[in-house]
Amino acid sequence: MVENREKGTITMKRAGFITLMALAVLALCGTIAIAEQKGGSKWEFSITPYLWLPNVDGTLKYSVPPSGGGGPEVRVGPNDYLENLQAVAMISGEARKDRLWVFTDLVYLDFSDEESSVQSINFGGSLVGSSANASTKSSLRGMAWTLGAGYAVLPGRPVELNAFGGLRYFGLEASTDWQLGLTVTGPGGGQTFPRAGSISEREDLWDGIVGVKGRVWLGKSNWSIPYYLDVGTGSSSLTWQGLIGIAYSYKWFGATLAYRHLYYDMKGDDLVQDMRFSGPAIGVSFRF
Repeated sequence: MVENREKGTITMKRAGFITLMALAVLALCGTIAIAEQKGGSKWEFSITPYLWLPNVDGTLKYSVPPSGGGGPEVRVGPNDYLENLQAVAMISGEARKDRLWVFTDLVYLDFSDEESSVQSINFGGSLVGSSANASTKSSLRGMAWTLGAGYAVLPGRPVELNAFGGLRYFGLEASTDWQLGLTVTGPGGGQTFPRAGSISEREDLWDGIVGVKGRVWLGKSNWSIPYYLDVGTGSSSLTWQGLIGIAYSYKWFGATLAYRHLYYDMKGDDLVQDMRFSGPAIGVSFRF
């Protein structure tokens, strides 16, 4: 009975995720189609290369390997900004026509040798706590891609407000090398987790999202306070992203300094139990 209930919950979650994905794609296609039907105005574009320097903080739950021996639950961070950051690539773009709006955002991050700790060991359903860490390091390589479409509810000064729907993909490759002060023994007898070893795993998440984006203009000046907030679900139990900052805009050019936070929450035996990326971002925009 419990197994059937769990299967039903998973099925409902997948159905809800498929529905969100379908609605996001339909909204995007509908926005483009409506914009194309409108005459008298043209598309306006902007592209923003930027740099985001997040702190990483989260929990990874590795699967139990087929050979047995237990799968570690690892706490990563929190680590200092720029610590062990190996590579970054970030860019966003927008297209507008009248009040209709389409946007995309791409982030690639590569961290190595992040300070970590083995919190517990999963011996096939039985968890054994561990506090005997000697040295544990984790490497994370991930990409987040967001695609959305929306409508300008408030298109001008003093407050701009755009509502949107879309989807976000998050792919993460994680690996952990651990050294413990002792070998951890499982509750079933004959099960052991070695004092030293390594493990790696990958997870791909797709979520439907809804949110708002805009800016608050500071009087009649070229300065403004940009903001962004989205929330969603699908592959993850919950994901949300927020940004707030200060920006300067002048005709075809703009510059923004902001603080950005991306959060994921998972349940069960997923690799990403929870993950936070938080830190400052700076970017320049080019409009044409």
